[in-house]
Amino acid sequence: MIYFSQLINQNVWDGFGNVVGKLEDVLIDATEKKMPPIVALSLKKNAAGIEFIPANQIASLWPSITLKVGKDRIKPFKPSGHELPLLDRVLDQQIVDTEGKRLVRVNDLQLALAREQFVLTGVDVSGTGLLRRLGLEKIGKAIGGVIKKAPGTVVIPWEFVASIEHDDPLRLSVSQHKIVKMPPADIAAIVDELDRHTTTALLEGFANQDLADTLEESSPGLQMAILSNLSPERAADILEEMDPDEAADLLADLPNHTSESLLNLMEKDEALEVRNLLAYPEDTAGGIMTTEFAHVPSNLTVQEAIDFLRQSEDAHEDEIMYYVYILDEANRLKGMVTLRDLVMADPQNSLRQWEEGDQITVEPLTPEKEVAYQIAKYNLLSIPVINPDSNEMLGIVTVDDAVDIVLPTAWKKRLPRLF
Repeated sequence: MIYFSQLINQNVWDGFGNVVGKLEDVLIDATEKKMPPIVALSLKKNAAGIEFIPANQIASLWPSITLKVGKDRIKPFKPSGHELPLLDRVLDQQIVDTEGKRLVRVNDLQLALAREQFVLTGVDVSGTGLLRRLGLEKIGKAIGGVIKKAPGTVVIPWEFVASIEHDDPLRLSVSQHKIVKMPPADIAAIVDELDRHTTTALLEGFANQDLADTLEESSPGLQMAILSNLSPERAADILEEMDPDEAADLLADLPNHTSESLLNLMEKDEALEVRNLLAYPEDTAGGIMTTEFAHVPSNLTVQEAIDFLRQSEDAHEDEIMYYVYILDEANRLKGMVTLRDLVMADPQNSLRQWEEGDQITVEPLTPEKEVAYQIAKYNLLSIPVINPDSNEMLGIVTVDDAVDIVLPTAWKKRLPRLF
């Protein structure tokens, strides 16, 4: 393998052994490819006045940079503006390793000859790469030999590299497609480490649903910073895509006039759901519940209930759908069944087999810690919230919201998601 740091400031020789100049930078193109090709060498100012040498005239890069032709037969290369200079725009930059789901710094770059074409294969993010650039790699290996721990090289294949340069819209767009495939919690952890300007540029290109999912996993400070950089209309669209309880939590942290303005821009149904949640104190069941849950009428058969769920907008919005709640015509809770039990039951049976006299529920003003205790005590994945006056089912508190109560957010993110 060839390392970029070994090439910088080295002499460039023509095919007859004459020095053409010293290498200043290397240009690559087609950065969306797994192994982008080198398209030109950039030289420092030289007497011959040669600025760029096209890649098809390169014979070798290591151990010496040699051309296929003499100095007088070098064809000038004219950059189009889409090329990426490695020294100027990649080395020492922060990037996202989409495979390792982390933010790293580029210490060196790995090049190779593939099918008679020099290409960029990956980025070195290890301490060894930094030592190599400083000319201290041998010393590092010697020290490693003494302590019996050889320094390692960590190279991330280019296909897993995502640039976060906010002033490069072309490559940022490519990166957004790579990053958005990561779990929202991992995206949130990465952008939490970036400056506001870079974060805004990176996330602005996300689709509304993807941005909403990321915001749900982000810290309150980051949520407000991102929303403040969006137009009010788009901010309202993002809030509509979020779970109602998450949107309510976010709006509760905003100034009242800002929160009210955004609610007025939202669709009426979504805004009403969020307003209802905002009416409850944040540290109660009503303040942390979600109004999106799967439910079916109590007078159906099993097959009718399954058909009902397929057509139900509420069921489609329920990302968990572990429990299906059985409600009467006044939305009072009559019973609940797991989706597995419902699917496995005789299609002609009535739902009444799952109606029980005593349901484990909480009220809207039940303290959140008591809600978490009830979920843990009965090993539930969600618990219904019931209006004590009308017995109407208002929503559910899910186990992940209960975990939020008893664990700091940073620790919760390390836990495996249950659904």
